[in-house]
Amino acid sequence: MADHDRIDGLIAAVPAALALRAGLDLGIFTRLGGDVATADSLGAALKVEPDRLSRLLYALASIGLLEVEDGRFRNGAEASAFLDASKTTYRGGDHALLRELWGADLLTAESLRQNRPAALHDFSEAGPEAAAAFSRMLAPGGVVFGRNLAREMDLSTIRSVIDIGGGAGTILVGLRERWPRIAATLMELPTVAAVAPSILAEYGAEDVTVEEGDITVAPSIGRHDLAILKAVVQVLPPDQARSAILNAARCLTHGGEIAIAGWGVVDDDRLGPPEGVFLNLTFLNLYRHGESYTEGQYRAWMTEAGLRDISRSRLADGSTLFRARLG
Repeated sequence: MADHDRIDGLIAAVPAALALRAGLDLGIFTRLGGDVATADSLGAALKVEPDRLSRLLYALASIGLLEVEDGRFRNGAEASAFLDASKTTYRGGDHALLRELWGADLLTAESLRQNRPAALHDFSEAGPEAAAAFSRMLAPGGVVFGRNLAREMDLSTIRSVIDIGGGAGTILVGLRERWPRIAATLMELPTVAAVAPSILAEYGAEDVTVEEGDITVAPSIGRHDLAILKAVVQVLPPDQARSAILNAARCLTHGGEIAIAGWGVVDDDRLGPPEGVFLNLTFLNLYRHGESYTEGQYRAWMTEAGLRDISRSRLADGSTLFRARLG
């Protein structure tokens, strides 16, 4: 017999997620660090009204992200491990991006009614200010992804890596924390490539080579031992997605490796994983043609590109990673 528990549970999960995002946006978990603070002292530090802030603090305590005793708050175990931006295990770097994605998710019905994205995002048409703002929004999450990829892959024999369509290129920052000797190149569209160097400089990565280019049209001017495509294929229509993978393979040295990653991947039955299934709805609101492609589609494009030993795994952040070698 059907009951309403599933529906109630889905609805109840939303306010808790929004409270988490608000806490990240304000920097509460990082400000607390390993200390204990009252709403008054936190409010003063964060420049917000303490009585109003206390509502959020108690909400975060109610879901276990904070602990509270006698009006004094400290980070819970998970918040201490993963929500403090001073730690390399930080998982909250995409909180600004979540505002954009979750805002877009509210428009799914409207996008379907209008038969067009209600929150259209077009990288190729972005002006300098919009390109800089969006790249800066992606930058913290890029560092985290780079760290995850560096732990996943043995790059001891890699001399050169290219990040294709990587926004500001901060994936390379996270990657080279573990593998500092690797020469790094970012390939991006002209509007993004123009703002990337200043953002990379903020991360101490002035030595990253920034190359203007469109991977759907042509490969990099150089050849590299590793090519990374993070959240690139999923924003493209099928013909351009195929071209991007074919051209990315042409960026590799013989025996070089490709790493294609993102949440926009679904199983061949299109029922999982949840990240890919629901991001596919988000894409309806953001892109004219992007979508969560199936594993079978990725494997077919990679095989056509001359890539072999194709594998699929799941990274620590929950995203899918395809790896393969050329030749």
